[in-house]
Amino acid sequence: MIRVVLALFAVLLAVVGANVNDPYLVPVQRWIGPVVAVAGLAGAVTLRRRGWLLVALFLASPFAVAVAEGMFAWRKSAVLSAPAAQVLGRHFIVGYRKVEEVEELAARGLIGGVFVTRRNLVGRSVADLRAELDHLQDLRRRAGLPPLLVAADQEGGAVSHLSPWLPARPGLASLAELPPDARIAAARDLGRAHGRDLGAAGVNVNFAPVADLRLKRERNPLDFHSLIARRASSADPVVAAELAAAYAEGLGDEGVRPTLKHFPGLGRVSADTHHFRANLDVPPEQLEKADWLPFRQVLAAQPGTLVMVGHVTVTALDPGRPASHSRRVVQGVMRDRWGYDGLVVTDDMVMSPIYHHGLCTAVTEALNGGVDLLLLSFDGKQYYRAMSCAVSSWRQGALSSVMLGASRRRLDGHAGGL
Repeated sequence: MIRVVLALFAVLLAVVGANVNDPYLVPVQRWIGPVVAVAGLAGAVTLRRRGWLLVALFLASPFAVAVAEGMFAWRKSAVLSAPAAQVLGRHFIVGYRKVEEVEELAARGLIGGVFVTRRNLVGRSVADLRAELDHLQDLRRRAGLPPLLVAADQEGGAVSHLSPWLPARPGLASLAELPPDARIAAARDLGRAHGRDLGAAGVNVNFAPVADLRLKRERNPLDFHSLIARRASSADPVVAAELAAAYAEGLGDEGVRPTLKHFPGLGRVSADTHHFRANLDVPPEQLEKADWLPFRQVLAAQPGTLVMVGHVTVTALDPGRPASHSRRVVQGVMRDRWGYDGLVVTDDMVMSPIYHHGLCTAVTEALNGGVDLLLLSFDGKQYYRAMSCAVSSWRQGALSSVMLGASRRRLDGHAGGL
């Protein structure tokens, strides 16, 4: 029995070792690899008299760690030396912990933007962050490159990822019950306040406002992060549209670009798309009249607004893939049907419905489907895996030159406004 337990423990160590760079291990990535390797070696030495099988199983752990780290180093080196990465770099927005992680990427045009959040402010001040971002922008200027998109998640309320360093402000949901004129004015003022806060920190794109509907549904105990019922503003699409439009206008008044999210809408979805796949089983005709109305109205009035597309699957349009890399949803609905010609950014590609279900396919299909920007915010190291996928598709001729050309034109137009 003891042998079985030890064998299972050794297998577990090897599995962890092979996945030391998985996003789910981000909180422990700094030390998990060495710990697993040392534990495996210690187990092999301690149990060397219990038979070669146990020794081999424990030795698999340091071997797995070495292979995983070697693969990461090889992939990183390949990306940094690939000419195609400079062509494709402007399509990527990445998160980071230390500025050294993104300095070379920014200076060489291997990324188009960065994402900042709490980890970039812990133990520091807003002035420190601003100086860091100014440094990155200076690298871009000296290289003759367009300014970086600097994005943050500062919706107000439950999602205020730069607070308390920036003032904690309410979300749009807190304004929904005000009289019409008052709520529109308050939403505009909230957008302006967020714009001033973010601009002072060096941020030029905010992933807000939330345009999902606040529909009543059962609380999913496994919904740890989406929490749309707390973040969405109203079940009435007209009210949601008014609030989103006013907020976006106020944010833009202060020089920060707004981002409507999460198209095609998470209001009817109970699953947490950070971790689980989810379907939107509603006819498009019904979605057009309700869930999509805030998106369509705001984009018609403010075409410079970005759109974040989420990882929910619209089963009536494209049952085989999430909207974030569905040409039928992004190009078919937003661009062809609505005539939207602004920037589309994915939700974080590190989320499990994408990362653990075919990241390379998702990267290629997104770029071929009308998406302009791929977000890798939670674990910026995954940029190298995603870019490796894009470079491989480029070399194989699997990326559409027509779609990339259209996206390049949109990105050039956006850069001119920064």
